[in-house]
Amino acid sequence: MVAPSMAAASYKPGRDGKPGDDGSPGGDGRPRAAASGTPAAGRELRAQGRRTMRRLLDAGLRVFARRGYHAARVDDIVRAARTSHGTFYLYFANKEDLLRALAVDCAHELTAMADTIGPITPDEAGRAELRSFMERFLGTYRRYGPVIRAWMEDQVGDRDIDRLGVKAFTAIGGKLGQRMREAGVEIAENQRAAVGALMAMLERVSYGVASGRVTDDDDALLDTMTTIVHRGFFGAPR
Repeated sequence: MVAPSMAAASYKPGRDGKPGDDGSPGGDGRPRAAASGTPAAGRELRAQGRRTMRRLLDAGLRVFARRGYHAARVDDIVRAARTSHGTFYLYFANKEDLLRALAVDCAHELTAMADTIGPITPDEAGRAELRSFMERFLGTYRRYGPVIRAWMEDQVGDRDIDRLGVKAFTAIGGKLGQRMREAGVEIAENQRAAVGALMAMLERVSYGVASGRVTDDDDALLDTMTTIVHRGFFGAPR
């Protein structure tokens, strides 16, 4: 499940020397949109421009995953996207701007995911719901792992990016806490701490899978994790 890019929402390229649909610079050779300081999330693109931006975003994810955010360079992203520096700067001011656009997409996907978490009862129906959520979370982490790690490890000193992470994980954690209460589970005096522990476990296991450090079969891993979480946090019988 991949959310459509929210970063390409409202930028309108023109024909009069402004950036074109193909991602080319303006008439004077300068990447006008980036030079103007308009963030990626504030531009509306036509079809080819959206494809170009998507290619850059996907390349950024690959490079951030391979090299880490701090070691990644615009050169690496341009090379991975098989495009030019001029095209990159048409859409993004720098690599942080690109990460910000990815963070918007990731936060959108996680927030939407929170809305889909149904009741997690102590029975088999609740177990199936929990496993479905964990499978979706793992899929999102596989795609957006570099963004989620940037949030968790405070890699970027950008308050807007941080706020997106807080909003997304608050939505997930809030819904899981609600489902715990509905299940009638009293697992801790401080439920907020319990939800935090559950989220931390999910994030670390997903990181292990996405990074290749955990090599178990997905189905076996999800079954094991579901059993642990269902019993430990939602009152499933042993």
